[in-house]
Amino acid sequence: MAKVEKFEDLKVWQESRLLVRLVYEFLNTNKDYGFKDQIQRASISIMNNIAEGFERNSDTEFKRFLDIAKASCGEVRSMLYLAEDLKYITVIEAENLRNRCCFLSGSISNLMKYLRK
Repeated sequence: MAKVEKFEDLKVWQESRLLVRLVYEFLNTNKDYGFKDQIQRASISIMNNIAEGFERNSDTEFKRFLDIAKASCGEVRSMLYLAEDLKYITVIEAENLRNRCCFLSGSISNLMKYLRK
């Protein structure tokens, strides 16, 4: 396993960065600015909380920020159901993004378990 020296080395951060980009791409032309702002902020929260927690140089603090990132992942997943219901994105797009969120949430959980050891 490669040594993690900076948050950019973390697979969970890399995956969260991709999720942010996809959320922005899929909702690029959406005119519901309140909805768009909320889901974009929630997706950014995942990425930024992973980075901020890592930079704290404390496993306890890192776990706390990972917990917040995981919660934001749930928020994005929930909002994707609404995006689908309101026909802002297709069913397939919503499912693909929700699957990414589930994978990311599981990866964050695994990292939290690792830090507990």
